[in-house]
Amino acid sequence: MTRSFGPVQLGSIEIFLKTAEALSFAKAANELGLGAPAVSRSIARLEERLGVPLFARSTRKVRLTDDGRLYFEQCKQALQQINNVEETLSGHQRVTSGLLRMSVPTTYGHHRIIPHLPEFAALYPEIKIELNVSNRNIDFIEEGYDLAIRLGEPADSRLIARKLEDATLGVYASPTYLKKNKSPKILTELKDHSLIQFELPSSGRPMPWIFRDQKKDIEFAFKAKVGFSDDVLACINYIKHGGGLFQTYDFIVADDIRDGRLVEVLKHLRGRSRPFSIVYPQNRHLSQRVRAFVDFILKKTAKSR
Repeated sequence: MTRSFGPVQLGSIEIFLKTAEALSFAKAANELGLGAPAVSRSIARLEERLGVPLFARSTRKVRLTDDGRLYFEQCKQALQQINNVEETLSGHQRVTSGLLRMSVPTTYGHHRIIPHLPEFAALYPEIKIELNVSNRNIDFIEEGYDLAIRLGEPADSRLIARKLEDATLGVYASPTYLKKNKSPKILTELKDHSLIQFELPSSGRPMPWIFRDQKKDIEFAFKAKVGFSDDVLACINYIKHGGGLFQTYDFIVADDIRDGRLVEVLKHLRGRSRPFSIVYPQNRHLSQRVRAFVDFILKKTAKSR
């Protein structure tokens, strides 16, 4: 007589796979968040349906029978194929279309994000990119942003942060300024110079300069006659025209250093950095658009370091 099979119960198969991996009904039940009797009943129904024992049970241990091992290998392979198909279909629907809204700070945006956007747009032509370039703190929920680039890590536990890089710092001035003012050799000589201060947009407080002297970290605070807020690039433009000394990220002034528009001073005191992270709300079902961009930009910033 031919055995009649009902529809495949994926839940029972998943319970079987977890039990086969753990070789313990109790461990499988714990990992699945079920009671041990429920796992035992599910396996029994599956064995009855198939007409073969899948496990050899004893008082001390559980092991797979030959039939059970064959069933395990085939079911695991089949379930993986189902997962692959679902990921492909989900990815096709979500990655290739829709709106991706991002907020990036001015300096990091101009130098580290925007140069890579044409490549990302070519890879995902159906994604519409909306980029906000500013230094203000955005509200993900109220303003509907998908992700943001921020200095440091967020205090909000509802946000996930993936570090992009530790951006190194240096103190820079123009050759014109240094012709008129002797280049400082030690920190105390900075008092004789025009130091440019930048205020943090989030707090309005001046950002201190940071140094490393023989493995000792130093924070240098000062009062400046000239200060800027919101846009670090304004500070860079100011010192390129002979305004004084300014500490900033190396990636911002790389071209100016190469072309001789700026010169680094106090090189022996460099070594400090500040972290930049890509931030997005916790979401069990993370948008494929967000996932695609996060993976893309992490690879790009890794190559830039």
